[in-house]
Amino acid sequence: MFPVSMEDIHHAAERIRPYANHTPVFTSQTLNKLAGASVFLKCENFQKVGAFKFRGACNTVFSLSPKEASKGVATHSSGNHAAALSLAASIREIPAHIVMPENAPKVKKQAVQNYGGQITFCENTLTAREETLSNLVEQCGATVVHPYNDYRIIAGQGTAAAELLQDVPMPDYILAPVGGGGLLSGTALSAHYLSPKTKVVGVEPAGAADAHKSFKTGTLHPSVSPKTIADGLLTSLGDKTFTCIREFVSDIVTVDEEEILGAMHFVWERMKIIIEPSSAVPVAAVLYHKIPCNDKRVGIIVSGGNVDLKSLPWL
Repeated sequence: MFPVSMEDIHHAAERIRPYANHTPVFTSQTLNKLAGASVFLKCENFQKVGAFKFRGACNTVFSLSPKEASKGVATHSSGNHAAALSLAASIREIPAHIVMPENAPKVKKQAVQNYGGQITFCENTLTAREETLSNLVEQCGATVVHPYNDYRIIAGQGTAAAELLQDVPMPDYILAPVGGGGLLSGTALSAHYLSPKTKVVGVEPAGAADAHKSFKTGTLHPSVSPKTIADGLLTSLGDKTFTCIREFVSDIVTVDEEEILGAMHFVWERMKIIIEPSSAVPVAAVLYHKIPCNDKRVGIIVSGGNVDLKSLPWL
């Protein structure tokens, strides 16, 4: 039995309800026609900080005891997790210590600072990040919050699919992008508990297909030199997320860069929704028929909408 139960996801939903958005589900007749299916987009790009990451961060921060919370939280991240943890900590009025590489994009540094995070800069290597975080935690005693390999994070991310299943009962499939696996794990667990006949499929860029390889071989493979415009999906699975995915996910499929770009462009142009490349990955799977979804009902977790408008991938 996996350590995250339906009760854990329910408690997470109640915990984050005062702070997180119940995001809308959008549809498109054109998308349905091209996919040959009824497609429902769960728009986490309209979540706080513009991404699903706020769910897991908020659940974790508000799970802490008063004693734990008093010393704050800490992580190393230059992406949506850093912003999400900073905002959740700010809401609870506790410190958020964020280790970021010195060359992180200015827009990401500003986002973390705007949400109240206290940034410590380091060199842009994993070793430097981990050592800086370790030293920081030793000094302040903050609780480390991993971006995805944490049961509290997984439970929080599972609330997105739980909401989708309230709004769109019993879909044939739910698709989610996969990087570190927190969102896919939470999605698979919610479907398992609430809609057991629904198949959950992870979608990954072909240029960063470590989760696909791990799933197919049954052995955890790290992400090595990934190359994709879907910059939110560059990380490797963790031991907790891999265990969950092996047990509860039906399949992991891949899409190439042109397909990701085509899906992102379609959603912007035809649906008038701003999504980031990582969000376009599962949309590409239905647009380019990577799963047998003819005449099926397909839910898609649109993971986020944080893009640099000065460097859009089709410019």
